[in-house]
Amino acid sequence: MGRRASREAAMKLLYQLEIQKSDRNEQIDMALEDETFTESDRIYIRSIVDGVTEKVTLLDSTIEKYAMGWKITRLSKIDLSILRIGIYEILYREDIPFSVSVNEAVELAKKYSSEDAGAFVNGLLAKVTKADADEVAPEATDK
Repeated sequence: MGRRASREAAMKLLYQLEIQKSDRNEQIDMALEDETFTESDRIYIRSIVDGVTEKVTLLDSTIEKYAMGWKITRLSKIDLSILRIGIYEILYREDIPFSVSVNEAVELAKKYSSEDAGAFVNGLLAKVTKADADEVAPEATDK
């Protein structure tokens, strides 16, 4: 399937988990049953969803830090899911270059959100640095 499609699937799943408050593990398991996913796709999607869930407080604090007056509650759920993945990848996935995380998040925003979302996501993610992982909560940097 490829990393881009897997990232998109992870974003959709995070969005779904944000909207539907039913059993989290059941939703994840059902989403990963898709026959088009390879085992590598499933591992990546699960690692992103679990990582974002584990670090959500730090990710949301980082979003609010750079969103210039925007509270998490004002962001669309789709933008929030995209930003969380982008920041998670920047801070915790050394196998993914910074530019790839930003570019992929921008493409997701252009595809699934408002006309201005791509520029907003690009501007916010461009400000995120590895130091943000330590700044908000030093204990949250444990992998």
